[in-house]
Amino acid sequence: MSEDPLKALSDMASDAHARIQAAHDHINPVVEVRRGMRDAGIPADVMTIDCLRTRRRITLILHDEQPGVLLYQFVTIDDEVGDSFQGLALAEVSVQTLVDWMQDYFG
Repeated sequence: MSEDPLKALSDMASDAHARIQAAHDHINPVVEVRRGMRDAGIPADVMTIDCLRTRRRITLILHDEQPGVLLYQFVTIDDEVGDSFQGLALAEVSVQTLVDWMQDYFG
């Protein structure tokens, strides 16, 4: 894993996005890095992966107080953020993890 977890996650999301688009015409995920939490003083980076067709969102958070952990949740675009996040060691997250999540949740 690189020194910058957000860059590593962004690179994986970009690769996963390309794989999804190549394999699934009906899934066109929109990946966005959001600065809102940092701008509000919360020490965390947020990435969202949206499927506009299904109105579903995967929210990924890298929180400074939980280094090495990816917090994630599956919500709808309308709900924005739910109450509970699951955690996964960042070292266990791969491009295939993100592809699987997108296929399963957006498909």
